[in-house]
This record gives sequence, C-alpha cells and structure tokens, in this order.
Amino acid sequence: MNAFSVGPALLFCPADRPERYAKALERSDAVIIDLEDAVRPEARPEARKALVVSGLDPNRVVVRVNPLDSEDGAADLDAVARTAYRTIMVAKSESPPRIAELSDELAVIALCETARGVVEAERIAALDNVIALMWGAEDLVASLGGSSSRMPDGGYRDVARAARSRVLIAAGAFGKAAVDTVHLDIADHEGLAREAEDAAAVGFAATACIHPDQVEIIRRAYRPDLALVEWARAVLVAADRHDGVFAFEGQMVDEPVLRHARAVLARSVD
Repeated sequence: MNAFSVGPALLFCPADRPERYAKALERSDAVIIDLEDAVRPEARPEARKALVVSGLDPNRVVVRVNPLDSEDGAADLDAVARTAYRTIMVAKSESPPRIAELSDELAVIALCETARGVVEAERIAALDNVIALMWGAEDLVASLGGSSSRMPDGGYRDVARAARSRVLIAAGAFGKAAVDTVHLDIADHEGLAREAEDAAAVGFAATACIHPDQVEIIRRAYRPDLALVEWARAVLVAADRHDGVFAFEGQMVDEPVLRHARAVLARSVD
C-alpha cells in the first residue's frame, strides 16, 4: 500500500489475537493489526512475534504502532521491519520531525488523536511519507482532561466535531486521504450509518471499525445510490458539450460540481 488505495472499511484486529488476523482481512477492505490500545503492555512482545510470522497480503494490512517516542513504539517498528508490511498507523502522532525520520520504506497513516496532534495536523499532512490522517475522539477528550466525546443523544460534542473537521481539512489541503474514527457502540447500526454517510459526503476516504458487523454498514454508506451515479455520469457527459459554466437539470454546473460528480463515480467503483 504505497498510497491509500484500499476500500472504505478498515477493521481493527488486536495483534495478540493472531487467529483472527486472516478472518478480519477477509471480512474488510483492510485490516489494522493493533499493537497499541488493543493489547496489554505485557502481551505486546508475543503479539509482535505473531505479527512477524503472520504473512498476510501486505497491500491490505496496516500495523498500528505505539507512539514513536516510547519503548513499545521502537519495538513495534523493529517487528514491522521483519515483515513485508510497509503501511503503519502511528498512534498519538504529534511530532512532524519524528514522523519524517521514519524509514522511507514506510507509508504512514498519522493518527491525530490528542490536542497537540490535532494542532499539528497540517504539518503532519505535509510530510512526504504520510499517506493519510485519521482522528480519534476518546484520546482527544482525555488529552483535554475531559471524560466524554459524545452528547447524551449520541452525537459528538463540539470539540470532537472541530477536531474531525480540522484533520479532514488538513489531509485535503495536502492531497492526502482522511480516515474517520471508530463508532464504539457496536449495536448502534443506525448511528454508524449516519456517521459513515456523513464521512463519505464530506470527503473522508474510509471509516475505521472495531467489529466485522460494522463493515458492510460502512461500505453501503460510502457507495452512492444509483440515481446519484446516473446524475454524475450525465452531468459529466453534458460538460463535454459545454465550455465553462452551464445549466443542467435546473442546476448551475461549474468545476466544483464536476469534481463532486467525479468523486461520486470514484466511490461507485466496487
């Protein structure tokens, strides 16, 4: 995965559960083998050994490593170097210089999930070895001294929404992909669908998830309906017959509208 080119549903899998690796990959567009929060510190050495011998398709595997300034982070990178996996997700990304020092062989998804990480999102997105940014709500709120990222009705609090927007815009400003964060309430299919639909609409390339049942919900949310695909095809055909701005089905069409249409067609490809 030299650039972010997988589908929209990225499934986390604990690195200390190697018996789940292949199944997680089979049921998702890419698997994120997690050496950080999903694994107890004392279990990480064995988890790294399992990672090294796993042998999955490297084009569809991301390895989440611990923060780069930690002993676990250094050990994680050593383990990755002994595999064919070359896409890593850096937990709690905060330091552009430290990310820039990583091996040129590695493609980085920077997880901006702390207050400092969100503030540094633009500088991180500008790095050549960064292919995508992801944000995280729970660690962000914890870094602020808070206790909840969501309102009682399940919607995000304003600070989480602001971080989500900033990370998305930073990624877009430098032509990088953006990954939306996980929906922790596994049983809340409607809430996940709403958030994934919104993510697709505003330009996220993918949504991460924590359970296989969430995968197809995310895929459906990112897949535009037939009517929208037909509109996109028709408006692009019409654009070939016009120079500059024109009217189509009562709507003014200019270059931003045509870019929307191209994005719809890109998402319609399975």
